[in-house]
Amino acid sequence: MTRLIKKSSKSKGLPPGALIHIGEKKTDKIKISVMDYSIGKYDEKEIKKIQDCFAFKRKPSISWINIDGLHEIDLIEKLGKCFDIHPLVLEDVLNTDQRPKMEDYEKYIFFVLKMLYTEEKTNEIHSEQVSLILGNNFVISFQETIGDVFDSVRERIRGTKGRIRKMGADYLAYALIDAIVDNYYVVLEKIGEKIESMQEDIISNPNPETLQHIYKLKRDMIYLRKSVWPLREVINGLIREESKLIKKSTHIYLRDLYDHTIQVIDTIETYRDMVSGMLDIYMSSISNKMNEVMKVLTIFAAIFIPLTFIAGVYGMNFQYMPELSIPWAYPTVWIVIIAVGVSLLGYFKHKKWI
Repeated sequence: MTRLIKKSSKSKGLPPGALIHIGEKKTDKIKISVMDYSIGKYDEKEIKKIQDCFAFKRKPSISWINIDGLHEIDLIEKLGKCFDIHPLVLEDVLNTDQRPKMEDYEKYIFFVLKMLYTEEKTNEIHSEQVSLILGNNFVISFQETIGDVFDSVRERIRGTKGRIRKMGADYLAYALIDAIVDNYYVVLEKIGEKIESMQEDIISNPNPETLQHIYKLKRDMIYLRKSVWPLREVINGLIREESKLIKKSTHIYLRDLYDHTIQVIDTIETYRDMVSGMLDIYMSSISNKMNEVMKVLTIFAAIFIPLTFIAGVYGMNFQYMPELSIPWAYPTVWIVIIAVGVSLLGYFKHKKWI
């Protein structure tokens, strides 16, 4: 999981709007892909030069410009100048430790989202910042690396079925945000399976390794909450925003997206409570296990204390001890020792202590 607190000292002392990439360089080469479509036309291509994207600013069709990789600052700066994107927006795009948010600049709306996905081999949760810029007839998306959760959106654009080819750029932005939110369900489903498995381990065999898994899961839930919780404000702001870029026909879909976001947040809160409860269960299981060990040791001690007393009395080396001269003294002492031990065992069983 990504660090909960990232270091951003590289931007210290720089003026507002200074463009510097803050975050991990996750791809060696920037990839630019464009999907341009309308009801009866569709075109998809990969672009080598950023200047080739400039023509899509004033096209009557809907254009989705996707940029994978954020480390080539000159390229992003040229794109920003062409589409009249404010330097502060570009600064937020390059700073990958942004909180999910939405800002309306009249000519375009700027979104910052967290895309979460699970690695299949290790089941590790990874996070990536996705920035969206919604214009009148275009959507520009910035991603940290190649690979995302937007394949379903691409397939809907390529095909003739569905309403995405009939709707505007605002619906495309909704579809991209919806794909990110839908993938939260996949991540949460895997976390739910982890929690169920760990609950069984905690009850049956609590150990230090289990405790490490609990703390790791707790950190994951904190980061999930940090990534998803502000999204509710983003969607709610879109619904209430009276922007000419958001059509009334899209509001119903945004309300549905808001409901999905609330469900995700509720699930995260439930899992957080369950993980906190797991920590309490672990401590209780360890305490019970220790109590069982102490009970066994206490029973042994309680049995051997009187036996040790008898052995100690007759182990004293006094010259005049009457019992030492009796022929049957030794077997009698053994009989007394066995009788005391058996009596104590019977008493403990009667009290249900063993």
